[in-house]
Amino acid sequence: MADTSSTPDTRTPAQIEADIRRRRETLAETLDEIGVRVHPKTIAADAKAKIVSQVDRTFGRAYVRANQVVSQVKAQLVTQEGTPRLERIVPVALVAVGVVGLLALGSRRRRG
Repeated sequence: MADTSSTPDTRTPAQIEADIRRRRETLAETLDEIGVRVHPKTIAADAKAKIVSQVDRTFGRAYVRANQVVSQVKAQLVTQEGTPRLERIVPVALVAVGVVGLLALGSRRRRG
C-alpha cells in the first residue's frame, strides 16, 4: 500500500465534503443490506425457501420415478398396439385375488 501522507491533497473543501457524503451514503447502504441479510425473518425465509426447493425437487424425482414404473408395468401388460396381454394379466389378477382372500380370512379369524 502506498504512503499517501506525503502527497498533497489538491481537492477543495467542497470536494472533500462531497466525497465524505458519498462514502457515508455507501456505508449506510452497505449497513442496511447487512441488516436485512442477518435479520431473523430473512434468515428464516431463506431457510424455508431452501427447504421448499429441496422438497419440490424430491417430489419431482419421485413423480418421474413413479411414471417410469407405471410405464414399465404397462409395457409388460399391454402390447405396443394397446391390446391387453392376457397371458400376463390373468396370473397377476389371480395372485391379487389370492392375496386379498388371504387377508380377508386372516382378519375374520382375528375377530372371531
